[in-house]
Amino acid sequence: MASESGPGSTDPLLLPRRRAPSKGGWKSALFIIWVEVAERFAYYGISSNLISYLTGPLGQTTAAAAAAVNAWSGAASMLPLLGAAVADSWLGRYRTIVASSVLYIGLGMLTLSSMFPSPQQCRGAVDSQGACPPSSFQTVFFYISLYLVAIAQSGHKPCVQAFGADQFDATDPDESSSRASFFNWWYFALCVSGTVTIALMSYVQDNVSWALGFGVPSLVMLLALAIFLLGTRTYRFYGSGGGGGGGSNGGASAGGTFSLVGKAFAAWRKRRSKRQEAAWPVDLPLENGDVAEDAALAEEVSGLARLFPIWATCLLYGVVFAQPLTLFTKQAGTLDRRVGPAFQVPPAALQCFLGVSIVACIVVYDRVLVPVARRVTGAASGITLLRRIGTGIALALVTLVVAALVEMKRLRAARDAGLVVDGAAGAAAVPMSLWWIVPQYVLLGAADVFAMVGMQEFFYDQVPGALKSLGLALYLSVLGVGSYISSFLITAIDGLTTRDGGTSWFADDLNRGHLDYFYLLLAALTALDLVAFTYFSASYVYRRKGGNSH
Repeated sequence: MASESGPGSTDPLLLPRRRAPSKGGWKSALFIIWVEVAERFAYYGISSNLISYLTGPLGQTTAAAAAAVNAWSGAASMLPLLGAAVADSWLGRYRTIVASSVLYIGLGMLTLSSMFPSPQQCRGAVDSQGACPPSSFQTVFFYISLYLVAIAQSGHKPCVQAFGADQFDATDPDESSSRASFFNWWYFALCVSGTVTIALMSYVQDNVSWALGFGVPSLVMLLALAIFLLGTRTYRFYGSGGGGGGGSNGGASAGGTFSLVGKAFAAWRKRRSKRQEAAWPVDLPLENGDVAEDAALAEEVSGLARLFPIWATCLLYGVVFAQPLTLFTKQAGTLDRRVGPAFQVPPAALQCFLGVSIVACIVVYDRVLVPVARRVTGAASGITLLRRIGTGIALALVTLVVAALVEMKRLRAARDAGLVVDGAAGAAAVPMSLWWIVPQYVLLGAADVFAMVGMQEFFYDQVPGALKSLGLALYLSVLGVGSYISSFLITAIDGLTTRDGGTSWFADDLNRGHLDYFYLLLAALTALDLVAFTYFSASYVYRRKGGNSH
């Protein structure tokens, strides 16, 4: 395909680019990466230990809390589809990032909601189990605050990464190579931030106070906005609007995403109708400018449609991705987490091993595996993006099998210790070291390096040029739909297993539950998903080969 820049581009959905050569590059990208580091600190400060807050101060059951966390994570990952469309159509990426950062005021509201009396703090009426239920106002205010953060992420998440990638020109050989590394180091920075956040904030939330645990991320988000604004003069803006605040692209044309996609589908239907009438043979030369544009638009629709099977077969990975924030954390909470004579590791802090694994694997991947594969295959990226994603899905399958085996061992240890007793509270730790659960975090971290980074670059690269934010939102929607699938499975299985007085797989006392069955079910579904992904990826034709070789 021809160059993406300039009025002669063959991409009908790409607005003409105009940039100042002295702007952009790694200097601008580093400003944007630091903004995302701060934003991830704020986000993980909430999400990593959210299930502990729901089952603790809000007094929810394990199954209800896991479903609620998955539903919120799903919303936080699906709403970027809307945020990306708004950014590409009206506000532009720059303005959308600023507006979304301001909306993170929801973090301050979370801090306020956590200061209300909790079931453990209140005095007065108690429920049938002797616990004081949270007030309706506290619960409603908490969820309003929580979903305001999800709305804020809807604009922040797809735009910041796309805006960062826009600082590198894919048609310039040197900058194209830098952009390929940008996606790896972007995820590296995010995981370093997430690891530090989880280690620090989970301890504060479990041992100091939830108000401080939610308040610190709020202050960090204010710092993130200040850093982003400081770098404004260095950024590279695209679109007919040039620089200014309009955004990276798409901001100069109101309704850009919706009108362009609408035109594309209209052209596709028009072309299909003419073919059916035999009035437009497939091999007829296209001489008329309008006809040529319609044909090009129709090809864009076909390209977007080809993404659907890949997107759909990545959804099971989104289900696996949802587990560390919920069931892995509850599973870790039952183990012996003592380190030394007095310190006990918070359950959510074990997610740090996920981040450490990702950081280490990214360095190995970018500095060792890619150069070796590049010499073998001759491709700039080493291996194709779809092979990278497929490798990640395969590693996720291994992770689930390992998690199931560890859970089987944990249940045996609980039975041997006499901890599986009807009516018991299950508060005693299982005599099994926390180190047994670490391998599943490490394996999932390695899987993320292949699948998550691969999906980011794949969906950014394979959508039309004017819809790059929407492409990254498609990647996020994989995680969102995966979270909703996880929530549905947990709710459905909980209902089925507790029917007629049975014990839930997700019982509040996990020693009486069966997380191992759930992990094995997910492993079987992931195996089938991997077969389908391999089938569709084998026939996929990459949209363009321009700056980045795939």
